[in-house]
Amino acid sequence: MKKVTVILASLLMMCVGISAQTTTPTEAPTDITKVLEFKNETYNFGKIPFGKAVNYEVEVKNIGKDSIKIENVQVGCGCTTPKWQPGPYAPGQTFKVELGFNGATKGAFEKTVTFYFNGGLTKLVRFSGETFEVPADAAPAGPAQKLKPAGK
Repeated sequence: MKKVTVILASLLMMCVGISAQTTTPTEAPTDITKVLEFKNETYNFGKIPFGKAVNYEVEVKNIGKDSIKIENVQVGCGCTTPKWQPGPYAPGQTFKVELGFNGATKGAFEKTVTFYFNGGLTKLVRFSGETFEVPADAAPAGPAQKLKPAGK
């Protein structure tokens, strides 16, 4: 019985030793700032009328050595709509992702959008602002009308 226990313990130690030697070290993720340069990664719309749709563009430049592709652009809620093309984008190439916001959040807002690129790269983009209620009796937006003098 002692021999069986010793043999089993020896086999267990060999298995642990073999599995420890066969594991491969995990590769450190690439620093996205060495591959892509972002403009407008944070954006403030300021004050906008409640319900008014607004847009802005995030400009991205491929500063890496290889082509890059957008795999997905995921928004935090249904009030945000992204418009993008997957690419590929060559080194040195600049491309844009348009983000639309429907303005249907009352008061202050902050929204996030996550960009997913090939190679496991991700980038979180934020935009914010504040909506305000437009008075019901407000004049419609448009060009100023010419007024005729009275009696003419």
